[in-house]
Amino acid sequence: MSLLSKGLLTGSTPKQNGFFMPAEFAPIEKVWMIWPYRADNWRQQAKPAKIAYAAVATTIKRFCDVAVLVNPNDFETCRDYLPDDIEVISMPSNDAWARDIVPTFLINDDGELRGCDWTFNAWGGTYDGLYSPWDDDDKLAERLCDYLDIKRYRTEGFVMEGGAFHVDGEGTVLTTRMCLLSNGRNPHLNENQIANTLKTYLNAKKVLWIDDGIDPDETTGHIDDLACFARPGEVVCLFTEDLDHPFYAATQKAYRQLSAMTDAKGRTLKVHKLCCTKHPVTLPYNYQVTQSDHAKSRHMGDVCIASYANFLICNDGIIVPQYDDINDDLAIQQLEKIFPKHQVVGVRTKEIVFGGGNIHCITQQQPAVNA
Repeated sequence: MSLLSKGLLTGSTPKQNGFFMPAEFAPIEKVWMIWPYRADNWRQQAKPAKIAYAAVATTIKRFCDVAVLVNPNDFETCRDYLPDDIEVISMPSNDAWARDIVPTFLINDDGELRGCDWTFNAWGGTYDGLYSPWDDDDKLAERLCDYLDIKRYRTEGFVMEGGAFHVDGEGTVLTTRMCLLSNGRNPHLNENQIANTLKTYLNAKKVLWIDDGIDPDETTGHIDDLACFARPGEVVCLFTEDLDHPFYAATQKAYRQLSAMTDAKGRTLKVHKLCCTKHPVTLPYNYQVTQSDHAKSRHMGDVCIASYANFLICNDGIIVPQYDDINDDLAIQQLEKIFPKHQVVGVRTKEIVFGGGNIHCITQQQPAVNA
């Protein structure tokens, strides 16, 4: 193993070194976010989105520390939106999806922290990516690891995003074929090769594949809109019996597939159903952004990926999206039953889902480690 400048580890892998990604329900020290700014993705120069991001950040702060990365020229504005107990750090990015570009944090049994720096290409690169350029996004994990003075592993040439997988911290990875086998990610690799790479860099033993996600046109089917681990052996799955709901086919299929799966320890998964919105959330008539050749166009009536499953587990809290929908309260009630020891808190996030993601998409947890 050799250690290069700026903490890059080569010649070894997390699995070889005993580092693994803990589950989201494990203790968290801090949650990282990135401040939105793109006028070609967020309406009104991102002002409504900034209000929503600030609401998410202040809610998370009730349960753990929060740090927000911001482009240097927007630092003062960001600082003004957030309370003093939320850290704000200047660091360039191309947009504000922390889940996918902040490093995946790894720990070992000795209390050390490292980062996994995935290659990022904006969910598909030149094939079907959502914006360009993405160079600052791809460099952000390296920059943050340097800022934190932690070592990192780089998957050069292997494209991956943090929202494309969930782990249970006990050897199981959950993902979708729609995403990881898409032509814009790693077309030179087959399913088995991709699974082996995930096992190597997350230090896992088994990959569970769901066929389809609910967002083929945004992230090409990220798992964090559809399902996640609640605790070892238990999964939350978005679900609807409404034949006319745009997520009906994908959620029904995912529930059937998950119910037949076993995890890395041989446990048959217990699958908890989580409702969909009663009515699909669509872009409003007045959602107007600065048109650009460098970002996906958004149009009135587009179906948004408004999923209650895109929640964040942070220590004793569950931070769940709310859409001004009749099922908002039902989603909270269902999550309270699934997580009886947690406080489930809803945050209105329609302005975030209008831009293509939600609470889980805009956050990345840094696990707590033993000093």
